[in-house]
Amino acid sequence: MESIPITVEGFRRLERELERLKKERPAIILAIKEAREEGDLRENAGYEAARERQGMLEARINFIESRMPRFNVIDLSTLGGDQVIFGATVEIEDVDTGDIKKYTLLGPDEAEPSKGSISILSPVGLALLGKYEGDEIVVDAPRGKINYEIVSITFNGVPDPS
Repeated sequence: MESIPITVEGFRRLERELERLKKERPAIILAIKEAREEGDLRENAGYEAARERQGMLEARINFIESRMPRFNVIDLSTLGGDQVIFGATVEIEDVDTGDIKKYTLLGPDEAEPSKGSISILSPVGLALLGKYEGDEIVVDAPRGKINYEIVSITFNGVPDPS
């Protein structure tokens, strides 16, 4: 079983989500029971909606529970160095356009590109892993190959989610 890196904060967030989802179960079961009592289930929109909600809830619970034992919880405050690894904040420059981007590399369960973090399993994340400041990487993107140069590597923790 392959481990999945996750930050302490990301792990706690998933624990809270799992707890919240499990607390929703009784309300959904009650909604299904009440909808069943309304009669014909073939044309009962309330029953169908409650069953769909239950299916989505159980799928998410099962997904989180199946991943919990595989998580390798990492405290970002303990990380450092000059090489791109999980938890590094990397500033890269598009060699052709000069555009600068800054990303923190996180695990697939907590990466949010719109908030400045990308998955270590994304094309950019995979290309960056193991590299050093000044190295160039090539990323296959829909618009073609993009050449980036690593401008800086720092270890600042998780970007502010707000």
